[in-house]
Amino acid sequence: MDPMTTAEPTRHTVFAETDSAAYHSLRQQPATRAERYALGKSLRQRVLRRSLAEWTPPANRPDPVQLIEENHRGRVDRLVPIRVGRMVASPYGFLRGSAVVMAEDVAHLPATGITPVVCGDSHLGNFGFYASPERDLVIDLNDFDEAHPGGWEWDLRRLVASIWVAGRHNGASEDDCGCAVRSCVAAYRSEVCRLADEPLFSRSFTRLDVDRLAGEAHGPLADEVRRSAKRARHRTSDRALPRFTEEVDGVRQIVEEPPLITRLPEWEADALAEALDDYLPTLSTHWRRVLGGYTLIDVAHKVVGVGSVGLRAYVALLEGSSPEDVVFLQLKQARRSVLARYVHGESAWHAHQGQRVVEYQKALQTVSDPLLGWTTVDGLQYYVRQFRNMKGTIPLDAMDSDALVDYTAVVGQLLAKGHARTSGASMIAGYLGRSEKVDKALCTFARRYADQTEADHAALVAAVERGRMPVERGI
Repeated sequence: MDPMTTAEPTRHTVFAETDSAAYHSLRQQPATRAERYALGKSLRQRVLRRSLAEWTPPANRPDPVQLIEENHRGRVDRLVPIRVGRMVASPYGFLRGSAVVMAEDVAHLPATGITPVVCGDSHLGNFGFYASPERDLVIDLNDFDEAHPGGWEWDLRRLVASIWVAGRHNGASEDDCGCAVRSCVAAYRSEVCRLADEPLFSRSFTRLDVDRLAGEAHGPLADEVRRSAKRARHRTSDRALPRFTEEVDGVRQIVEEPPLITRLPEWEADALAEALDDYLPTLSTHWRRVLGGYTLIDVAHKVVGVGSVGLRAYVALLEGSSPEDVVFLQLKQARRSVLARYVHGESAWHAHQGQRVVEYQKALQTVSDPLLGWTTVDGLQYYVRQFRNMKGTIPLDAMDSDALVDYTAVVGQLLAKGHARTSGASMIAGYLGRSEKVDKALCTFARRYADQTEADHAALVAAVERGRMPVERGI
């Protein structure tokens, strides 16, 4: 319960924490909340809060294009040009696909060493709607491919940088971008402090339903929440049936849309079917029983996202007691988190990367997809989830400056909630304090790193123009 263990320090790192149950004992007397808060406060002497503003690319900074090339190894070669095309489209597209670059950068910046489970890719687009097991529409973090124990600052730095980059992409002024970042950090700080005063047990139930969000929001954000929520509620498996399938000789099949949706050779389809059988035991007994009543009808490869493009991702159609009783599952390849190399002792935590994604998603979200599980296909590791689960987002290009400021406060609150659910809330709260020092520091960092992102994006564009990387645009 908020344990503290010594970690291999990076620059300015003092203490680290882990959520692994292997380190806990109910007979162990945890440090009091006041003691943890005091320890966090004492870290201000080691890591000045104004130091969180720092960003100057070091002389030995790795070439960002080379890091992206290395990250492409092991991906499907024919899909890499699509990924590159989505990244060169804008600096924001670049940021979405370059978690590996930012991980390298932030891991060497001043940090307290307080390491809850973090998202690892907490940019502005990785928050959104989905259905709880009770079919309530909630909003939370919704991407966990890079989730891992790590510095809370790493997540917050990535989020604020993405806000500034996205704001510029939307035509917001620099002052508006600054207001949005400060709104985010202030909300993060306030929520961490609030949750630090809550019992560990009760803070695990904090969540944000979309109806509550719409009720608390005002102006353009409230209107956009309602519109986006309405769209999300229609994104279900049964409504996806006519969009993604057709009948061929009396048998329903997933429709091909090359290069984004492609059919599989027989051996690969058979391997997927076997892997889905192996996935069932990773579910709770109830949902294992429920899915056991469905039959696998068809599978296909489907490209998704930006960062995930080129990794193997499948969609599977399952049919229940009637042709209209269907479930779509998605299998996504899981690789080692881009944060892992920067965290001491990470290799002991998860041998299966799909299991890592699932367990840390459940750690960070208040409620999660009940069909989350993991499996292995042809030696590669995957996590499995519902493909259509009322997933949706608020389009960033639909937000004016006022709506952006309001929305960034929401995502800051959600990120704080995720971190506080795992460990370290009292220490983080002690470090942050009640002043706006961290808000101002991270505002400076966000602007500086937005400039860096634009420079890195330009370097990728130049590499493409020189023929160093293949590209397919507009897909």
